[in-house]
Amino acid sequence: MRFDFATAGRILFGAGVVSEVEAAARSVGTRPLVVTGARGVTAKIPGGPVARISSEPTIEAVRESLEFARREHCDFVIALGGGSAIDAGKAIAALLTNPGDPLDYLEVIGRGRPLENPSAPMIAIPTTAGTGSEVTRNAVLSSPADRVKASLRSPWMLPRLAVVDPELTYTLPRAITASTGLDALTQLIEPYVSSRANAIADLFCVEGMRRTARALPRVWENGQDREARIDMAYASLLGGLSLANAGLGAVHGFAAPIGGMWNAPHGAVCAAVLPHAMAVNVRALRSRGAAARYEEVARILTGRSQATAEDGVHWIADLVRRLEIPPLRTYGMTAADIPDVVAKAATASSMKGNPIELTAEELTEILTAAL
Repeated sequence: MRFDFATAGRILFGAGVVSEVEAAARSVGTRPLVVTGARGVTAKIPGGPVARISSEPTIEAVRESLEFARREHCDFVIALGGGSAIDAGKAIAALLTNPGDPLDYLEVIGRGRPLENPSAPMIAIPTTAGTGSEVTRNAVLSSPADRVKASLRSPWMLPRLAVVDPELTYTLPRAITASTGLDALTQLIEPYVSSRANAIADLFCVEGMRRTARALPRVWENGQDREARIDMAYASLLGGLSLANAGLGAVHGFAAPIGGMWNAPHGAVCAAVLPHAMAVNVRALRSRGAAARYEEVARILTGRSQATAEDGVHWIADLVRRLEIPPLRTYGMTAADIPDVVAKAATASSMKGNPIELTAEELTEILTAAL
């Protein structure tokens, strides 16, 4: 048994813990850049210049925020929001202490150079229960000109402090609750069945799947269900811990190019693709190997000890329908786009963690069903 596990320097979890950020920040730096999202969630955090990320973080938005932070003599970053704000915050913190442009370090469309210096200190405070970005070591940035998303990645990008306060999610709209919650579930299932699965991440995946299976339907029905909100915030954190150390799979392999080519929220794309990717993976594993891991997923989700992998697929498909997840065509994708998306997804870094190598025909089948 061998694995490599890394995460944020410190994780603070619990209802109301955001009130402790001000005291914690005093040991981090003197002047923060506060990076926040479009929702503008109010929380008691140290004041400082504010950079607002309106949607998916773009390379240009990071450049502008970086220049702003330097002009304002900021020496650390506090990111408060969903995955977009936190990813932007991680990228800005990394570039505050490293020379050059984001493209010097970005994968795929950039030069892919490793960071030369550790990132500036960064505090991550998620306000959705989905991405787990507060404990991951990369930032996904969008390049509208290239119609692609790419990662800036380094172990030095792990936040100094992750503050997960379920109270910040109580007012999430129903649609965002659904899409981010299914993103969290995807990030628990994919690392568990991943070709890079490891023993410590497995523990997080199993616990996270159990909590999500019982909490996500409840919190979608009643956003004020505090127990379910706590479960979802915890499950999202566990998903971030898992994906950062055991990889992902086909769902996220598709999410990267689709999110770059259309204005499609990451969580909603993952939710739309998940049941179809699971179905094709299960069938491929049965024909070319074994689907034992998906059998375990099914038993965890359904709570039935005799559940089959196919039962797990049906359970996920029913949940996606119940939570009113829109199909991919909602964002402008058509059948004519499928070959291009398949070609891009086949080379995505997340696809390398899929439990079995899927053929172009199988990848096409997933997208056709999700369309």
